[in-house]
Amino acid sequence: MGKASRNRRQRKDKERQRRRAERAADLGWSPGWQGIPSQRELVATAVSAAVDAVCRGDDRGFAEYLGLLAAEQSPGWTQAVSREITGFLRLSVTAAWRHGWQPAELVRHAGRELGEACADMVADMVADEMRGYAPALVDDRWAAQVLALGAEVWWGSDAEFLSARSGEPLRVAIELLHLLQHMPVLERLCPLPGMARGGVRAAGSDADERILGKIRALLAKAESTEFPEEAEALSARAQELMAKHSIDHALLAAQSGRRDKPAARRLPVDNPYESPKATLLHVVAHANHCRSVWQKAIGMSTVVGFPSALDAVELLYTSLLVQANTAMLREGAKKDSYGRSRTRAFRQSFLVAYAYRIGVRLSQATAHAEQEAAAASPGKDLVPVLKERHEAVDQAVGEMFGDGLVYDRGSRATDQEGWASGLAAADMAVLHNREQVSA
Repeated sequence: MGKASRNRRQRKDKERQRRRAERAADLGWSPGWQGIPSQRELVATAVSAAVDAVCRGDDRGFAEYLGLLAAEQSPGWTQAVSREITGFLRLSVTAAWRHGWQPAELVRHAGRELGEACADMVADMVADEMRGYAPALVDDRWAAQVLALGAEVWWGSDAEFLSARSGEPLRVAIELLHLLQHMPVLERLCPLPGMARGGVRAAGSDADERILGKIRALLAKAESTEFPEEAEALSARAQELMAKHSIDHALLAAQSGRRDKPAARRLPVDNPYESPKATLLHVVAHANHCRSVWQKAIGMSTVVGFPSALDAVELLYTSLLVQANTAMLREGAKKDSYGRSRTRAFRQSFLVAYAYRIGVRLSQATAHAEQEAAAASPGKDLVPVLKERHEAVDQAVGEMFGDGLVYDRGSRATDQEGWASGLAAADMAVLHNREQVSA
């Protein structure tokens, strides 16, 4: 290499070091004895500073750091930014698992807080992070959630993660990082990926699946029929199957001496009208010997009960919510005598009344199913069996939530017409022993 070439290279190296030092100064870096930071260190510091600006609500600072990260400060800068951010996101997703979050919940929370682009990005990161676990060591419930997301690693290397995306991926990634770093800690409901026992199926049996299939079919018909009387009979039959199925499990466990343990599942409770929706889930859970705890801040309720009941609670709650919304929207918009809209008050009152009446009728249906089961099994006392399981569920709730459990008084009904319409819709939907519908 000639002297001129060496001089040019030295000048380029000095210019690169000068620019890097300027960037370090912009980020408040004090190198001290360590010297000028590397490109990776500068990128990591800039990313952290951008996240901190989001945390402080400093829009101007956030915009400046985004500009700094987006500009090609030195050769390979853009790829380095993508690599660092992808690494941070991957670590943050892993941390979310340790804090009790599950794949579907994480994606839903990101979408609720930051929108569809953020939900898509975290879904991609879930698919990426899951590549690090042997399939045999991933719980069936966890694997099913990942599969349902439909996400896959499509972008190539970490260096291409941002450049392969449209829109404003850098902004989305920084906002997502901030969200993931400030997630509340939830109760862990199933084994973490990599820690599940290989070869163990999720709770359930072929018989359980057959019963749940019948319940699904009945509720699907109840949701789709245009005839209220038919929907009523279909839903009633579904509830009877659910109650009988739960009783059969309780009796079988008692006879075999098997000590079943309660499990838990989180279900979404979305706006609008989240409070009466949470109440509806509460009464469905209660009628099926489960407990629900509404976690308003994250838009979910945790349902605690024996595995044989949890699937049934989710199915019935989802169906009743569909039926309630259909009946509510059929009522149309409402106005007061002055022409002002009272639609929101009407719908809130509608759902409050609906949940109240459903709770009454579900409890009646459960009591009737237990009476029939006792009559069909002379000499078998259901009372101590169900009492023991009820106490086990209460104990599980106490262990999960402890002193932090807060009881919400729920929403009030303020619209008389909405209350009356909600009661009528509940009467149409479920639940009493009318004509039996074959499963």
